Amino acid sequence: MTNPVWVIDDDRSIRWVFEKALAREGIAHRTFENARQALERLGEETPQVVLSDIRMPGTSGLEFMKQLHARLPSTPVIIMTAYSDLESAVQAFQGGAFEYLPKPFDVDHAVELVRRAIEESRRPAGAAAEEPAAPEILGQASAMQEVFRAIGRLAQSQATVLITGESGTGKELVARALHRHSPRAGREFVAINTAAIPKDLLESELFGHERGAFTGAQATRRGRFEQAEGGTLFLDEIGDMPPDLQTRLLRVLSDGHFYRVGGHTPLAANVRVIAATHQDLEARVRERLFRDDLYHRLNVIRLRLPALRERREDIPMLARHFLAKSARDLGVEGKRLGESALQFLAAREWPGNVRQLENVCHWVTVMAPGQVVDVNDLPPEVRAEGVEAVPSADDWRRALAREVAARLGRGESGIADALTREFETILIARALQHTGGRRIEAAGLLGIGRNTLTRKVQELKIDTPSQD
Repeated sequence: MTNPVWVIDDDRSIRWVFEKALAREGIAHRTFENARQALERLGEETPQVVLSDIRMPGTSGLEFMKQLHARLPSTPVIIMTAYSDLESAVQAFQGGAFEYLPKPFDVDHAVELVRRAIEESRRPAGAAAEEPAAPEILGQASAMQEVFRAIGRLAQSQATVLITGESGTGKELVARALHRHSPRAGREFVAINTAAIPKDLLESELFGHERGAFTGAQATRRGRFEQAEGGTLFLDEIGDMPPDLQTRLLRVLSDGHFYRVGGHTPLAANVRVIAATHQDLEARVRERLFRDDLYHRLNVIRLRLPALRERREDIPMLARHFLAKSARDLGVEGKRLGESALQFLAAREWPGNVRQLENVCHWVTVMAPGQVVDVNDLPPEVRAEGVEAVPSADDWRRALAREVAARLGRGESGIADALTREFETILIARALQHTGGRRIEAAGLLGIGRNTLTRKVQELKIDTPSQD
């Protein structure tokens, strides 16, 4: 008999959902309401796959996974959590988790993960890693969960990473997270903005110079590559790097050596490079503004950060965090955003992304007159850039009630089915329009499985291009 899938969760409804879903799929399973019961059962039975909540009374999911892997290192563990943050994701992956499943989840997606874990169950699991402190990156939106998951996967890798995203999305924070959760964490993290340094000085900044290499070079100077030896070098705005320096960088990435300006002795570069840009590097390659071979050297692993408008549900949480941080930094009593202000901020496009939101919160902490911040207390330029109208949260409900009443008045039948189809059509079509047709991303934003979304597109005959 195949060993069962174990589900450990103190939430009875979660256990019930898995019992029904796994039984429907013909997958043997057993459920436990706490980790202690599961550990006691380990003496009698060996699970094939384990799904465990991360936070439970008594033994946590992470501690259970540690004890399980000490005895059964090849057993895949899927960690579930309603607390979707970077720390949880990194702890889960570095503890040896097979996957990280934020709640609420799509049941079809969860079953797919179980099936993948079953396929993986015969392969040996990696050893658990120690849990370093996590940097502060906030986000509960599906798009941010993908970022957290990627950081967890990439942290122990030595691969070059290219971080893309609009200005202000937090690319350096992610680079620092990758460094702090890597084997290089004990060495330096060195960051340089290649767009902020004049071309004539950038070469010396990166590679250093020998005494007398040029006018004003009165002493030998170590460059950023030497400063980052054994650690991580973060090259921000790499798309703006001058062509001749692109050639020198390519040479370092290719053979691991470089020369100081004016130097004749090659120096070894034991550095992990993480690059970032807000530009379309493919377009710059086509325009011959960026070297094709350097692009491919940097684009080993790409990590895209979502714009703030793609994760609007995170705005209240981020705003509260930034307001509290500003109050601590300034030594003043914290401000609180009123409901109208929150709705207004959530409806904006945020061209400056998270950095712009942080600046707004800092301004409000200093300038808003009361403790509760209204729309009129926001910076004038933010109000001027605001949306034409901020709809009430009840507007669509009132419109739906009027439509139901009108159809009932006309004596129609099958109203629920018809309206549900219209609702799902609008919901999915708008999500796909927002993501440019990328179904995996749209499904994540809607909180449903990719297979579910694909089936709905076919059933509802939604005419939209698929980009993935």
